[in-house]
Amino acid sequence: MPNRWKPNVTVAAIVEHEGRFLLVEEDTADGLRLNNPAGHLDPGESPLQACVREVLEETAYDFEPEALVGVYLNRFTRTRTGDDITYLRFAFAGRVGTHHGWRTLDDGIVRAVWLTLPEIRACAERHRSPLVLQCLEDYLAGRRAPLELVHTDASVLQVPGHTRRTALT
Repeated sequence: MPNRWKPNVTVAAIVEHEGRFLLVEEDTADGLRLNNPAGHLDPGESPLQACVREVLEETAYDFEPEALVGVYLNRFTRTRTGDDITYLRFAFAGRVGTHHGWRTLDDGIVRAVWLTLPEIRACAERHRSPLVLQCLEDYLAGRRAPLELVHTDASVLQVPGHTRRTALT
């Protein structure tokens, strides 16, 4: 089947601390935008590993996922190219740990910022996607599923290019 459609798999973190939520301010083709700490799933990692990595890269905080908030589909048209892209997002709630202030943030990330829900709602036009607020609203509605719901087979975690050998008997 030529040109089979495949969504881009992403992860996002929902982090609340003392009534504020951790977001990132990103420099995009559409200007400065706010997003949950989020990013793409890389080869050889599970969605949980990707989320931990992305939070560290974008905010300089360690992250410990505690629950799955939801799985989301979002369609987006790139401003510069007109590309039609669909994202499949796994959003995880959890806690931040140590802040590594010495770390350089990911390319395009201007800063990590802690905002209240009213502050986040007041600047919806600056959100990277409608999923920023949707994930927070689902979190606040108490939506949580156990992390075990997201299973990653060991074959995904293998080094690319190496295949598992089985003995023939």
